[in-house]
Amino acid sequence: MLHRRFRTSTPAKSVDAYIENAPKEVQSKLREIRTAIRGVAPDSVETISYGMPFYSFKGESGFRARLCYFGVMKDNKRIVFYTRPAFLKEYEDEVQTYSTAKSALQFPLERPIPVQLIKKLVKNAIRKHKAGA
Repeated sequence: MLHRRFRTSTPAKSVDAYIENAPKEVQSKLREIRTAIRGVAPDSVETISYGMPFYSFKGESGFRARLCYFGVMKDNKRIVFYTRPAFLKEYEDEVQTYSTAKSALQFPLERPIPVQLIKKLVKNAIRKHKAGA
């Protein structure tokens, strides 16, 4: 659910600001996710949407432009990664160890961020997007 992210008194206007405003113990994990996304999707457009980091396909708008979001859950104990349900479907076996929703994965802070899984999901999303899925 997009509305369950952490809240600050001033909404972030950039991904850098979002990460800086996050609890200190979460910041390095958020940077890991950002680096993973930017590493496999360097042409994506990075903004803030729904109060959290958002990545979209360059030159596109609307629902089809959505690549992924990530953020800190309101309880500050989990990080959530959102992508379109069709982009997650192929990885059901790999994501089953995480709490999931239709379009989201939740990563507990006490575990390492699954960087390789995030990269796979983003690469798959780009591949599917290019194929018109």
